[in-house]
Amino acid sequence: MQGEHLFQFLIHEQRRNPEATGELTLLLSDIATACKAIAHAVNRGALSGTLGSVGAENVQGEVQKQLDVITHDIMVNALEWTGHLAGMVSEEIEDPISIPAVYPVGKYLIAFDPLDGSSNIDVNLSVGTIFSILRAPEQPRENLTASDFLQAGIHQVAAGFCVYGPATVLILTTGNGVNGFTLNRDLGEFVLTHPDLRVPESTCEFAINLSNQRYWEPPVRRYIEECLKGTDGGREKNFNMRWIASMVAEVYRILTRGGIFLYPRDHRDPDKPGRLRLLYEANPMGFIIEQAGGLASTGQERILDCQPHHIHQRVPVILGSRNEVERVVSYHRNAHQDHGHFHE
Repeated sequence: MQGEHLFQFLIHEQRRNPEATGELTLLLSDIATACKAIAHAVNRGALSGTLGSVGAENVQGEVQKQLDVITHDIMVNALEWTGHLAGMVSEEIEDPISIPAVYPVGKYLIAFDPLDGSSNIDVNLSVGTIFSILRAPEQPRENLTASDFLQAGIHQVAAGFCVYGPATVLILTTGNGVNGFTLNRDLGEFVLTHPDLRVPESTCEFAINLSNQRYWEPPVRRYIEECLKGTDGGREKNFNMRWIASMVAEVYRILTRGGIFLYPRDHRDPDKPGRLRLLYEANPMGFIIEQAGGLASTGQERILDCQPHHIHQRVPVILGSRNEVERVVSYHRNAHQDHGHFHE
C-alpha cells in the first residue's frame, strides 16, 4: 500500500509466506538502517571533510575514496552483530568477511558494493549502495569459504539498491516484483512511493560510455551505430544517450521511464572481459530488472544464469527494456553464428 513504511511493507510481505521466520524481514530492515547512515555521510559532502581519495587502491585496483572506506565500515558495523548473516562480501575487501565469534550466525549471506559510482562524489552526482542476499550453506561458521558465495544469480533471496540523489530512494525485490521507497527525513523512515515498478518494453534511451567504442565487439558497435543514426539508419525512432557513470542512477532511471544500459565486453584488457562485478553489481541489478519485466544479459547468456568462479568476477552487462536487450542479444547470436560458419 503506497505510503506505508518499509517495515510495515516487509511485515505484510512476510505474512504472505506462512513458512517465513522473519529473519529476512529483520535483515532488510537492518540494511535500510545502514543506508540511512550512508545517506547522511554522503549528503554532508565537503562539510564532513571526507571527500577525495585515501591515497590507496582497493582489491579492484581502483583508487579508494574516503567515502568508499566509510560506507564499507557502516555496512559491516550495521550487519555483523545482527545474527542474520553467516558472512559478507564487499567490493572493498579481497576476502569474505567473517562474523565475529561473539555474535550469533544467521542463515543468509550478503554481497554488497557500499558506494557505487564513487567517482561522482567529488562532483556531487548521484551514487548508491547495491546489495545481494543469498542463503548460507548449513555448516559450522568456521567452515565458511569464498566458494559459499559462488551461487548463480537465480538463487538470490532478495536484492536492492539505494540511490543517494536529490532524494534517497531504496529499491527492493524479494522475488515478488520491485518496489521503491523514498526516505522521509522528517520521520527518518523509508516510505513506499513507487509500488510495483515496471520497465517499459520499448525505449528511446540508451546509456553507454561512448569513449570506449573502439574496443567494443561488432554486435555492440552495430547496435549503438543504429541508435545514433535513429530513423536515418533504419530504426523506427530516434534515440537519446545518457551516461552518469553510476550504475544505481542508470538503473533507477530505467525502472522509472525505461531505457537500456550497456557496459559490454571489450578488448582493452584481456584479463577483464567485463567491467562490472557479477556478485554484487550484475546479479542484484539483473534480479531487479527481471522482476520489473526487463531483461539482463551479458550478450551471450542471461546474467542470472552465470556461474560465478570468483567473488570479484567481472562480466559484461546489458540490461533494461526487453525489446532493446533482445535486439542486442540477437546481434551477438547472429555474429556468433556467422563466425561459426566462417570456420566451417
